[in-house]
Amino acid sequence: MQKKNSDAVSPRHGIARVLSKQGLASRTQAAGWVREGRVSVNGRVVRDPEFPVRQGVDTIRVAGETVAVVERRVLMLNKPRGLVTSAKDEQGRDTVYRCFDGAGLPWIAPVGRLDKASEGLLLFCNDPAWAATITDPERGPDKTYHVQVDRIPDAGTIAALQVDVDIDGVRMSAKSVRLLRSGEKNAWLEIVLDEGRNRQIRRLLAAFDISVLRLIRVAIGPLVLGDLAKGQWRELGGEEIAALSVSL
Repeated sequence: MQKKNSDAVSPRHGIARVLSKQGLASRTQAAGWVREGRVSVNGRVVRDPEFPVRQGVDTIRVAGETVAVVERRVLMLNKPRGLVTSAKDEQGRDTVYRCFDGAGLPWIAPVGRLDKASEGLLLFCNDPAWAATITDPERGPDKTYHVQVDRIPDAGTIAALQVDVDIDGVRMSAKSVRLLRSGEKNAWLEIVLDEGRNRQIRRLLAAFDISVLRLIRVAIGPLVLGDLAKGQWRELGGEEIAALSVSL
């Protein structure tokens, strides 16, 4: 009976998943460690990434070092235009990790993405489970963007952008759109999204024959980019992380 209660408190999960949730590596990287024989459970080397373990009960070692719970760390980067949001790029292009060169950081992964031509606020975290709550299309916090476009949209167009449009079989709209400022031939819009589809703003504007000149993410929920310089990063404090979680 006691064993059943212990198992209930500590459910079994695959070893690669556990290592990932510990914030040590991505699930793919952790699976690679397991297959290479670098991981042991209770003193025995395992090579199956799905080998079941109980976090907090079984003793897990990687390369001989006991795995301890890693403190959650969240960083924000002001992503420059031209960098790919990826750890590695098959085409050899510069990635966002260039901005962390020499920082001596533990494993961190992007929380969501900004495409190569986009700029602004990009989060990184070593906790995949927490990151998934931020990127969840239904429960995640709103994302706010400042977008320079190649013409000056009238009030009717701005209103239409906030109504579902069928784009390649997918219904898309912005939560809110407002005109920030305009010049003779172009304008800046503030666009808020409450979901995160691939290239959503660019695809939505293209449906109205509007081209994007610049796209900058300036906020995720209550967290604002502020005056963080382009290409620079900083670590979030506990209150900022808590505020993001509360906004879900």
